[in-house]
Amino acid sequence: MNSAAAEVLAIKALGWLAAQDELLGVFMGASGVQPDELRTKAGDPEFLGAVLDFITMDDAWVVQFCNETGLAYEDPIRARQALPGGQQVHWT
Repeated sequence: MNSAAAEVLAIKALGWLAAQDELLGVFMGASGVQPDELRTKAGDPEFLGAVLDFITMDDAWVVQFCNETGLAYEDPIRARQALPGGQQVHWT
């Protein structure tokens, strides 16, 4: 997956996340992003990486996102690896 395709997938993920009221609140609390910043940050590859980091923290979120968007379950992590900081492995 190249960076352009990864950004498109991450923007889909942001849109999906925005429709999940409770989960969006958790994301905003964890990331510190304000509601009015969501649109402006949607063009920032690092922010999009953070969106994918968040979604891929929970297998149930990945499954729900992929089922609702018709993506393969491995696509979010593949996209994350193509965005800035995605090459780093976190074993925590």
